[in-house]
Amino acid sequence: MQPSAPPFDERLTAPRSWWFIAFGIGIACALVFLPLGALPMLGGLVAGTAVAAVAVSSYGSARIRVVGGALVAGDARIPLEALGDAEALDRDEARAWRSYKADPRAFMLLRSYVPTAVRVRITDPADPTPYVYLSTREPQALVAALAGVPAA
Repeated sequence: MQPSAPPFDERLTAPRSWWFIAFGIGIACALVFLPLGALPMLGGLVAGTAVAAVAVSSYGSARIRVVGGALVAGDARIPLEALGDAEALDRDEARAWRSYKADPRAFMLLRSYVPTAVRVRITDPADPTPYVYLSTREPQALVAALAGVPAA
């Protein structure tokens, strides 16, 4: 049995520029309602900004955690016993594994605005998933947490 892994918790939040885009969508909605008067324009600004902010927030709410003897990534919960070697991927390798090297059977939690990633082999023979691809800003810490050693 593998020793309990040190905790790892990362939220893949959306970049700041996306929040400015959400506000820009609110302004565009306000301009649509401009011919109807000031009150509808204000309503369009508030409603458009709120809807766009909810969309940005929900997309940026993905979490990766190593806790309770499992890797929790988005909706997936994988026991550490079912995982093989973890490999930290730099910018170029991460791009390769999410494009031409990608296996369609793999579980991928990827965010285009996060340049680095970790690829973890699945060793469970009953699981057809060959590996898990996880975008992360801290690939070395995630690999260390999966290996059960403290990150340096």
